[in-house]
Amino acid sequence: MSESTHLVIKDLVVAPTSDPSKHILQGISLTVKPGEVHAIMGPNGSGKTTLSYALMGHPSYQIVSGSVLWKGEDLMEYSADQRARLGLFLAFQYPTSIPGLSVASFLRTAMNARRSGLVRDPEFDPSDPVKGGMTMGEFRKLVKEKLTQLKMDEAFMTRYLNDGFSGGEKKRLEMLQMALLKPEMAILDETDSGLDIDALRIVAEGVNTMLSPELGVLVITHYQRLLDYLKPQFVHVLARGRIVASGGADLAHRLEREGYAPILAENGINPTADEAATPTAAPAPSA
Repeated sequence: MSESTHLVIKDLVVAPTSDPSKHILQGISLTVKPGEVHAIMGPNGSGKTTLSYALMGHPSYQIVSGSVLWKGEDLMEYSADQRARLGLFLAFQYPTSIPGLSVASFLRTAMNARRSGLVRDPEFDPSDPVKGGMTMGEFRKLVKEKLTQLKMDEAFMTRYLNDGFSGGEKKRLEMLQMALLKPEMAILDETDSGLDIDALRIVAEGVNTMLSPELGVLVITHYQRLLDYLKPQFVHVLARGRIVASGGADLAHRLEREGYAPILAENGINPTADEAATPTAAPAPSA
């Protein structure tokens, strides 16, 4: 398989834009191939969300050194929206609410941007059915199919984006975006955060239905329970800005039994009380 289809992260060092001397990530190396599901687990403050934001080009984070290649291209040369057009997708831990913007309008605009690609073709306009774009009827049919898959009511489409949504509704909407945008690399940043068991199962089932040989997935989580549904082939432990251990599903099960402390200690890290916590019990969830 050609590396041009891989997400290749090499020696990545990342700092906050407000304080470039504070290195949150201190040399991350990781390769995610199409069809693979990788899970990154780690204590609070280990740099998990920083990694997801840096990969998508969040302006609050600065890549100090290292490289990220996607489809053989230097990802750092592209803006956040260009990375999305190139097939990267980030499901946020805390999705933003935008009162006044309907879900339907947001999704249709996002789909058109994704389908238009990086270089505009004057013969193709995704917003114009005459120029090869999707008709409103086709859009509604596709959305209805995905809503059913994610057990979401069609009334979602007329609501304002995440405005007044519960935690579960927000995460399902993130999965709806993923289903419609059809990314080739999905980064799920603590998608399980704030979900009750039923909502977690529905979201995980939604992700599982999208898995394919063409899709790579990077799941970032603090808790084991999501991995019971997604079943990643690769599990990595991130602590203090570095990947300190990698393995298969057995590593996640070990974390469930023992917590982070033994693995951190084996790698020369004296864990704090927070770092030693067992990643099994989640905070009180919302529906």
